[in-house]
Amino acid sequence: MTYQPPLRDLALALKAAGFERLSAAYPEADAATVAAVLEGAGAFAAEVVAPLNRPGDLAGATYANGVVTAAPGYADALRQFAQGGWNSLSAEPDHGGQGLPKALEIAVFEMFNAASLAFGLCPILTQGAIEAIAAHGTARQKALYLPRMVSGEWTGTMNLTEPQAGSDLAALTTRAEPDGEGGWRLTGQKIFITWGDHDAADNIVHLVLARTPNAPAGVKGISLFLAPKRLLDDNGEPGPANDLRPAGIEHKLGIHASPTCVMAFEGARAELVGVEGQGLAHMFTMMNAARLQVGTQGVAIAERAYQQALAFSHERKQSRSAWTGESPAPLWDLPDVRRTLMLIKAKTAAARGVCLATAVAADLARHGDVEAKLREELLTPIAKGWSTDVGVWAASEALQVHGGMGFVEETGAAQHYRDCRILPIYEGTNGIQAIDLIGRKLTLADGSAFAGLIGDMRQTAAALDGDLHLVGVRLGEAVTTMETAGAWLAERRGTPDALAGATAFLRLCGETVGGWMLARQAQLDARMTPLAALYAGQVLSGVPGQAAAVTQGAGPLEAFEG
Repeated sequence: MTYQPPLRDLALALKAAGFERLSAAYPEADAATVAAVLEGAGAFAAEVVAPLNRPGDLAGATYANGVVTAAPGYADALRQFAQGGWNSLSAEPDHGGQGLPKALEIAVFEMFNAASLAFGLCPILTQGAIEAIAAHGTARQKALYLPRMVSGEWTGTMNLTEPQAGSDLAALTTRAEPDGEGGWRLTGQKIFITWGDHDAADNIVHLVLARTPNAPAGVKGISLFLAPKRLLDDNGEPGPANDLRPAGIEHKLGIHASPTCVMAFEGARAELVGVEGQGLAHMFTMMNAARLQVGTQGVAIAERAYQQALAFSHERKQSRSAWTGESPAPLWDLPDVRRTLMLIKAKTAAARGVCLATAVAADLARHGDVEAKLREELLTPIAKGWSTDVGVWAASEALQVHGGMGFVEETGAAQHYRDCRILPIYEGTNGIQAIDLIGRKLTLADGSAFAGLIGDMRQTAAALDGDLHLVGVRLGEAVTTMETAGAWLAERRGTPDALAGATAFLRLCGETVGGWMLARQAQLDARMTPLAALYAGQVLSGVPGQAAAVTQGAGPLEAFEG
């Protein structure tokens, strides 16, 4: 169950995603620096984090007498993570960050999440909280909280969900009332709060959605608040406990080492972040950052599951080799097993490319590139939705390679499947990502964002020749299908017919954009050519047929009586 950081694959995927376009904005991110960062992160992931994964799954986080304790070893590993500077990679230097590209951070965080999804969740939420405070907080809030969060000394959380309000945040009831001293008091309960309490940091900064007095119903009545676990003294140091507490932790299918808390706010002191009534919009800064990170978690678990299944296929001997006649031969010598493993690796590389291309666009947008901002917004639901679906699919297929040995817990293959099943659910279900894609992103800038993506993919398809010629043909056909299906949906925007085809369209887009990214990798490195060829024959060839699922309409759904 060892983990080998895929440094070569990550470096190639960064290059194929357009990382060199960042050289002007990030001159310090030269080739030597990028290689050193990837190598250092990989070593930490493999040597410090990965060994905790299985024991953490077995022991889990614990809750006793109102106190949450991280799984054995996790608190120390998170402190080492902070001390190593890994939490500060892409944060602004003004707040103690290193100012490196988000794309490099995403590549690094893939390795931490592959080592342990439960571990990676803590810094992911902290990163999102940092971005929200940096974008919407006051100068005082930024000065007091960001340096310690950027350093990793303090962690951050996202408090949205309530027992009666899941994806429908308009139903939330947590209250925020003025305290008469310029601050606020929060009262209510939040559930599913990832790393909501633990013993790995000196303080925890909770970002909380709540309703102010006389706020209108619906999402327009929601505001964003900051409530630390421990209140700060006059010197900005953690002092007395705030009036909030963990009321328990959830008993989950997977990610057992990640403490998922029920949080009770009992008149907790809090500060308004941003503009009253604009809380959901402000929180989307955090959510969008987290969505890309969660997409990367899908890539991470696919990579980890692949590595384990590949090793097992070489160790386990069964049946006769289709190539050598050896009997019994390793599972690797069975064509269907090898096809399965190759397809896992191909889809992993494709999804990795989608996530890194999104991150590159985010970096360019951070420096004022308007077209890049549109590309980032368009790709984010695809990166989150499709890449997490790939993660669950890959973990299932990798378990299948193990056969019955995968279904028992001792091999660890089952843990990967259990851990990743949450990925299509949290940070906005994949159904919500699909609705966002067709409802908001497809028509961004009067459709120019989508048209620009289609144009770039078509240009790559036309340039593929030699051993990649058929890949180019299949990619071109898929791009045309994506364009046609997108036009059909845009004409029916907001209708039941369009909504009925949303999930099918997200899958279609993911497989097409992923094929584009994989083709770009194959253009740069011939070792990727067999993977691109397999992907073209097994995945891209099926994209034209998916148009029927997109355009079928809502008629069958309306007629269904259950």
